[in-house]
Amino acid sequence: MTPAMNESMPPVFGEAPLRIEDVVALARRQVPAVLSDDTEFRARITRGADFLDRLLDEDGVIYGVTTGYGDSCTVNIPPALVAELPHHLYTYHGCGLGRFLDETETRAVLAARLASLVRGMSGVSLPLLQGLEALLRHDVLPLIPAEGSVGASGDLTPLSYVAAVLCGEREVMHAGRRRPAAEVLAEIGLRPLTLRPKEGLAIMNGTAVMTALACLAFHRAEYLSRLATRLTAFNVLASNGNAHHFDAVLFAAKPHPGQSRVAQRLREDLHSDRPPRNEQRLQDRYSLRCAPHVIGVLEDALPFFRQLIETELNSANDNPLIDPDREQILHGGHFYGGHIAFAMDSLKNTVANVADLLDRQLALIVDARYNHGLPANLSGATGPRAAINHGLKALQISVSAWTAEALKLTMPASVFSRSTECHNQDKVSMGTIAARDCLRVIELTEQVMAGMLVSARQALELRERVGLQSTLRDGPAAMYADLRERIPLVEEDRALDGELRQLLADIREERWNVYAG
Repeated sequence: MTPAMNESMPPVFGEAPLRIEDVVALARRQVPAVLSDDTEFRARITRGADFLDRLLDEDGVIYGVTTGYGDSCTVNIPPALVAELPHHLYTYHGCGLGRFLDETETRAVLAARLASLVRGMSGVSLPLLQGLEALLRHDVLPLIPAEGSVGASGDLTPLSYVAAVLCGEREVMHAGRRRPAAEVLAEIGLRPLTLRPKEGLAIMNGTAVMTALACLAFHRAEYLSRLATRLTAFNVLASNGNAHHFDAVLFAAKPHPGQSRVAQRLREDLHSDRPPRNEQRLQDRYSLRCAPHVIGVLEDALPFFRQLIETELNSANDNPLIDPDREQILHGGHFYGGHIAFAMDSLKNTVANVADLLDRQLALIVDARYNHGLPANLSGATGPRAAINHGLKALQISVSAWTAEALKLTMPASVFSRSTECHNQDKVSMGTIAARDCLRVIELTEQVMAGMLVSARQALELRERVGLQSTLRDGPAAMYADLRERIPLVEEDRALDGELRQLLADIREERWNVYAG
């Protein structure tokens, strides 16, 4: 369910830099898009467009404006045809394939492109910015194929679908229906644009798709880190494990901040400030004992990834750039998505390792040889019927399958640069592929966590049957109570897919406010 829009604190494009959270809120329709009405901001935008007009009148040579694109930069465009060039750019890039970006992803793309263009270094006009704002405000979403970008020269092919829609071409999703863009623009009172000479490049020659997907991936991964910690606490308790593996003095000896934060959360969840019991096992297996060392890598990496993503988000990342103050054309390569590619390749690695950690925890608690007194496969069946019931046997297989697929996708996309476009784009970032891979790894890890929620709920109640007095308190106790209320104990075999899908939706909606603040 999309949360109701809250218009009290929307981010304002053209004023303060956007945060990842702003993009997520815009993508989820929690806040509206607002373009700054500041006089100085709007004057800067106009100065850049006016400078380009004067330069064209003086027969200035501008890449992609009076020349062809890419390796065709040596082709001079006759003055009478300059105005047609942007139309050709988005037309011939209409060759994307694969799935269409979903509605949340598409809103994030529009927000990311607008965030870049309001920097005032792209030579675009105010109507173009207003057009992007209108698409977001009215939820008119270009149908953007996910595949076809090598991440330099920017996300050309997918962003061509944004340019085309602003001009009244191709198709959009609006109010749940797929429709021609021209019809919907007319309904919302938005006149199709005729792109000015550099505006096709300005829309397309940038990193908006990969950056948008990176914002969404970061936000989901941040929640998964916290949820994995809570699940680990449940699994330590379910396996009758040693909560003192997370001792504060122990972690002060190796003080990675994120790792220490995970250990602290586990201490609080498990109430492990009590003295150890004499019968406590000295050492649990690594998937329990070393959980802070695995989840902590993700925790420690997230601030660095945030820096990379938010810098890209708030950058002018097309080419050429237009300095409206010095009236200078700057030819460069800011469309290159290397930082996002690195962030996404690295994030998917850390998230997949968390999935693998949880998969190993599940393997322990379903196995009667290692779970310290729980029934095999966490079966809740008793008496004669226990012989025909199989508990969570198949769920453990599925969790293993989802984990394996996530691990398979950790191959970095950024090392697969291909020389394209007649060797003009001879080194490319593959940032958009990395971002799509990262989102898929996150999706699979969310599936693993849905399975782990079922197994944790099952294992904790079964542990109570054999005399455990729960040490859970506050947040974890409330979460366990919620799971017990919503997921019946598996005593007789039943299909779990419906419950898993609901749990997956709960994870994505962040139902459990784990470790808030």
